[in-house]
Amino acid sequence: MSKSTTANHQLATENIGKLIWTYSIPAIIGTVVMSLYNIVDRIFIGQGVGPLAISGLALTFPFTILLMAFGMLVGAGSAARISITLGENNIEKAEKILANALTLTFIISGTVIILSYIYMSDVLRLFGGTQQTIGYAEEFMRIIIPGAIFSALSFGFNNIMRASGYPKKAMYTMIICAIINVVLDAIFIFGFHWGIKGAAMATNISYLVGTVWVLSHFMQKNSNLKFHAHNFKLEKEIVVSIVSIGLSPFSMQLATSFVYVLVNSTLLHYGGDLAIGAFGIINSVNTLIVMIIIGLNQGTQPIIGYNFGAKNYGRMFKTLKYGVIIGTCLTTLGYLVGTFLPHFMATLFTRDIALQGIAAKALHISVTMFPIIGFQIVVTNFFQSIGKAKISIFLSLTRQVLFLIPCLLLLPSFYGLEGAWMSMPVSDGLSTVVTAVTIYFFVKKFKQKNRLS
Repeated sequence: MSKSTTANHQLATENIGKLIWTYSIPAIIGTVVMSLYNIVDRIFIGQGVGPLAISGLALTFPFTILLMAFGMLVGAGSAARISITLGENNIEKAEKILANALTLTFIISGTVIILSYIYMSDVLRLFGGTQQTIGYAEEFMRIIIPGAIFSALSFGFNNIMRASGYPKKAMYTMIICAIINVVLDAIFIFGFHWGIKGAAMATNISYLVGTVWVLSHFMQKNSNLKFHAHNFKLEKEIVVSIVSIGLSPFSMQLATSFVYVLVNSTLLHYGGDLAIGAFGIINSVNTLIVMIIIGLNQGTQPIIGYNFGAKNYGRMFKTLKYGVIIGTCLTTLGYLVGTFLPHFMATLFTRDIALQGIAAKALHISVTMFPIIGFQIVVTNFFQSIGKAKISIFLSLTRQVLFLIPCLLLLPSFYGLEGAWMSMPVSDGLSTVVTAVTIYFFVKKFKQKNRLS
């Protein structure tokens, strides 16, 4: 039996708990390692350059998220579509999706890189840059923008590698990239004294290595899916199938980028440059927790997508149930850290007393609804995994747009800087309520339609 057949057989028959462990643990390790090296970036910059450098780096968040969004449009969309296609036992179509994804990534990333470089300075000022911080941001982005092609390829095809039956190898991608990045960070920032520029160079080099690693996988004889020259020509049906699913994470990232602009503007108005730096710190900590859930989702996505394609709906819903339980436990752990250790977490990033105080208070407030947000993130990913792009996009946007933006516009006018921090848990809570109602009626209707108990 071939490796491809064995992997598909496991997705169809293996114990769900064991499958989640097999697929999610490597993904979680990978995403945690990737998050840790981003955190190490900020710790090194905060300790080695200064508090305003953290604020400058925080200005780049909307920009880097925007660049990542286009990578997710292709990478996440093609991975989910490949899982469903493998569930239908259509290897030929899966390989067409694989090759079309590579072509799309080059076209989209190339266009975005050129436009980003042209308008970089104007965009950073729009994002809340001041005379004290924009220099750090520009220095970082001049190097990061050209490397966006490597981050898109590394991220996108690592997802496809996992979706096609190689969860451990996908984990190794992230671990290798992270180790390279952390080592080069230390050398470039503290050894060569290249400051924030050194952090950007380390990031690009690590993603370049990741790109070589993942693309070479699909050129090997023992790979489940392989590149074939005749598949690189874009096909409308394939492109639409990728983008239709990829629009969900793309929309979420795009909305996040826009919201970060609003957050930076609000924080600058009510708390100044240090408040933006504090957001950079709490965003690093909170993102670590969320990325663990993203790792869980990356592990459950092939299981859900395959069994949906194979019409094994009982296994599909069981995977969702386990994912919700695990996700809730993980975000509750994040709540405990943010509630009881906020000042300790802040001191990891900076020695500046004023910045520590602002960041600790912000972290304590921001995690208030974390015990329930794991459910929201897992369910949103469930809809993406079964190709229900519109529902997934809607649920993604409830948290980042429909609730957070009104909260950011309203609460600070009553509570000042504290109101800006309060906006985050309020939007988390409201979006979770909407998600709970949505999944309840979807499951009820789906079971009636398919006569499931």
